[in-house]
This record gives sequence, C-alpha cells and structure tokens, in this order.
Amino acid sequence: MISYTKDKLEKIGNAIIYFTQNIPDLSKTKLIKLLYLLEECFIKKYQLPFLDIEFEVWQAGPVNREIFIELSDEPLMLKDYIIKELDEDATYIKPKQEFSDNEFSDNEFEMLDFIIKSFGNKTAAELVNLIHKKSSPWYIIAERTGLLRAFNDGLLNSSDIKIDLSEFYCDSKKTSEQYREQKMFNRFAQQFSI
Repeated sequence: MISYTKDKLEKIGNAIIYFTQNIPDLSKTKLIKLLYLLEECFIKKYQLPFLDIEFEVWQAGPVNREIFIELSDEPLMLKDYIIKELDEDATYIKPKQEFSDNEFSDNEFEMLDFIIKSFGNKTAAELVNLIHKKSSPWYIIAERTGLLRAFNDGLLNSSDIKIDLSEFYCDSKKTSEQYREQKMFNRFAQQFSI
C-alpha cells in the first residue's frame, strides 16, 4: 500500500473536486478513467507527471489501486474532499468542500480544462473503449505481458503490472531521464513531508 503526503492528497483531492464541479453526475468509473487520461495527456505534452500516481493494468483499463479502494469503500485518505452517492446503477462522486487552486500551475489548469472539454461529456464505457484501443499503453502492455488473453478469457480482472507512461511519451533519452528524475524527486520529497 502506498501512502501519500498531505500535499499530494491535496492535489489529488482538488483535481477530483475540480472534475466533480465541472462534470455532472461523475461516476467512480468515469473519474478513474479521467484521472488516468489527465496523467497520460500531461506526460504526453510536458514529459512530467501531473499527480504522480501509479496506474496498473486491470481488465477495465488503467486503475490506480489506492484511489479505486477509496472510491469503492468509505473514503479515508480523501474523506475531506469527496462524498460518495450510491445509486442502483453506479457510485457517484461529489465534492465535500470548495475547490482550492493552491496546488496547480497554469499548465496544470490548462490540462484539467482540456480533459474536461475533451472527455467530460463521454460516458464511462466510451472512456474504457478509448483507453482500450490497440495503440494505447494499456493495450500494448496487456498484450506484451499476456494479460490481454487472460482478461478476454475471463481468467483475471486485475494485475499489479504498472504502466510506465514515460516509455510511450518521453520521446528521447533526455526527456525520459527528466521524467524519471522528477518522479525520484517526488518520492524523495514525500519521505520528508507529513
């Protein structure tokens, strides 16, 4: 289990709040896909992590295990940021507090708005289909590791295989190294944060 710093939780929590305030009826599944797309698109554009959270290859697409648990159970890490509303068809995520912009740069705001504009009106199923395209990092890794066959045969629904987006979007050795250095710095800084 990964533990997050207070600063990282504030950034994750406020990104979720921003999505909930700008996308009506935001379901758990759709939110998980939007968080993945946020990370993927930011790395694709800037070769840097946005939330710096890990996604694993699951049957339904890329999933951050900790956030999935938070949204499936009673929130613990995100209890100050979100509330869940259960419907017979889905779990919807609502903000518990007002959005705070303290954690975000101009580029990050631009990306949040891009994700909302590009994907906010799509259904969770449409986002799953988008992320499952043959050219996507999820598909390539699932196929390369043999998970795709296990998923398609109904033998598996999750894995602990990580998606390293720098493999797909850092177009040179230098940008790949910068991305990894930023992630190492984030991990190092996390050790000294409360």
